Amino acid sequence: MDKSLQQQYLQGYKQHYQHKGYMILPQLLDTFQITQLRQSIEPIYQQWLGQNQHSPGFDQLVNMHSLTLPQYFVRQTEKRLEFFQQLSCAVLVDHLKALFGENLYFHNTQLFFNPADPNKQNYWHRDLQYSPIPDAQQQQVHAELTSLHVRIPLLDETGIELIPHSHQHWDSDLEHKVRFAKAGHQQHDDLPHSQLITLKQGDVLVFNSQMIHRGRYDFNTTRLALDICIGTAHPLIQGFRDTAVQPTIDELAQIENKSWFVVAAKLE
Repeated sequence: MDKSLQQQYLQGYKQHYQHKGYMILPQLLDTFQITQLRQSIEPIYQQWLGQNQHSPGFDQLVNMHSLTLPQYFVRQTEKRLEFFQQLSCAVLVDHLKALFGENLYFHNTQLFFNPADPNKQNYWHRDLQYSPIPDAQQQQVHAELTSLHVRIPLLDETGIELIPHSHQHWDSDLEHKVRFAKAGHQQHDDLPHSQLITLKQGDVLVFNSQMIHRGRYDFNTTRLALDICIGTAHPLIQGFRDTAVQPTIDELAQIENKSWFVVAAKLE
C-alpha cells in the first residue's frame, strides 16, 4: 500500500473512532504474533488461577490485571522482556501512533475470560465508575479523556457490547438508571442503540474505556482476550498508574518499540 492509500486507510478508521468511540482493525496481527502472546500469557494466567481460584468471590471474576508484574516472571526475567516486546509490536505501535499521536503511554494490561459462575450477569459501565472519582467530576472532563483499551482476542469471540457515541455524550436518563441500577432497573438490562462486537483472532478492537460498555459471557463457551490499556495523560487519572507494571530501566533499553513506555516513565 502506497503512502497516500495508507493515509486514507487510517483516516477512515480515525473518523470511525472519533464518531463512534471504537474501531476494529481487521487482521492486524498474524497467527505467529497471536501464538506468541498466548504462550506468554498462559503461564501468567495459570499462576493467577492458582493464587485466586479458591478465594471468596472468585466465581464472579471476569478479568485479571497487571500481567507484566515481576511476580509472574520469577527466575525467568527474560520472559518479561519478551512479553513487553510482544505487547509493543511495531504494527500495533505504528498504527496507534498514526491514529492517536505520539503521546500515548502504557498504563497496564488486563485479561478477560468468562466467569466461573454461569449465572453471573453482565453489567453496563464506564471504567471510572468503580473509582473514587465522583460521577459528576467524570462528566466534567469526559471529553478530555483518551483512555483506550486495545483488545486482542486470543480466541474468536463475541465478547463485548458498546454504546456508540457514548465517549462523547454523557448518560441519557435510561443509561444512568441502568448503569447504577436505579428506579427498578438492573445493570444488565438491554440498552437501545448498542453494538455487539464479534472479533476473530488477529483482529484488534480499540475503544474508549469511558464509553458505556459491558462484557458478554453468553456467546462463547470459552473466552480469553488481552486488553492493553494505553492513553494520554490527564490529571484526573494520574494517581492510577502503577510503576510495578512498567519495564525496568534495563528492560526499557532493550525494547525495540519503546515509545509507550518512555512516555509512561516521563510521567513518574
